Amino acid sequence: MRRYSVTYFLSQSLKGLWRNGLMTLAAVTVLLSCLVLMGSFASLVYNVNVNIEEVAKLNEIIVIVDYGASDEEVAEIAKQLDSLPNISSIEYVSKEEGLESESQRYEEYSYIFEEIADENPLPDVFKITYEDNSRVANLVYQLNQIDHVRKVNNRTDIANDIESIKSGVSFIFIWFLAILFVISIFIIINTIKIGVESRSREITAMRYIGATNFFMMTPFILEGVFIGLISAVIAFLVQNGLYTYIYNMMSNNYKMIAIAPFVSIERFVVLGFLGIGVFAGMLGSAISLRRYMKV
Repeated sequence: MRRYSVTYFLSQSLKGLWRNGLMTLAAVTVLLSCLVLMGSFASLVYNVNVNIEEVAKLNEIIVIVDYGASDEEVAEIAKQLDSLPNISSIEYVSKEEGLESESQRYEEYSYIFEEIADENPLPDVFKITYEDNSRVANLVYQLNQIDHVRKVNNRTDIANDIESIKSGVSFIFIWFLAILFVISIFIIINTIKIGVESRSREITAMRYIGATNFFMMTPFILEGVFIGLISAVIAFLVQNGLYTYIYNMMSNNYKMIAIAPFVSIERFVVLGFLGIGVFAGMLGSAISLRRYMKV
């Protein structure tokens, strides 16, 4: 049998999609529905992690300096803090600044703070924010080893809880996406299989005249690719509109919840939809054709 160009296979696959318009529409609808469902869940998990990260930023470590530490010793502590890893910011609060802050906080008792001003009982402190929750314990240990550090106040329990939540969310996310993907593939295979069954005579006739498996499969595989591409494009538009609507609603009515703009995940949505859509379409077509490729 003579060779056929890519143009021939493309034209045959497009004709097949057009002739079986109802089944094409069914396959596209099913696949784009699955893509939107997976995209929505992935977006939800992404924004949950964004809010968890925001909570993590509220955590800080308070380094309390010895009461009798000199200015030189406080400066040395600051120098050592600058050299430590996993620290995003350091704020120094002198004992004078601490007393003034407390005086403003409890303004009705300002006379008490005036009386103790000469013998300030408050220590110098450093307020530290860190970058990685998983390394907080190591950072606390390093802080306790610094000379003239009296005490280190921290909430490692919050850090551990945050890491546990993130791990749990990621675990659920991966398994849920895997289950959704398997279900999607199963539905797509059965949808495309119905279309292939309706063209069984065409496939059998091609087999009788000596058509090779490659010749028979290629147009169907390309149909699966087109189904995947069409589904991915439509699913992206639907996901964009749905996400934008929810983003605007949450931004206006629930400002305490952080919602990432769609542009921040747009690239991942496009690549994910295209990859999953095309793969699902090709796999569905290939599995549906398997029984017809036997000699």
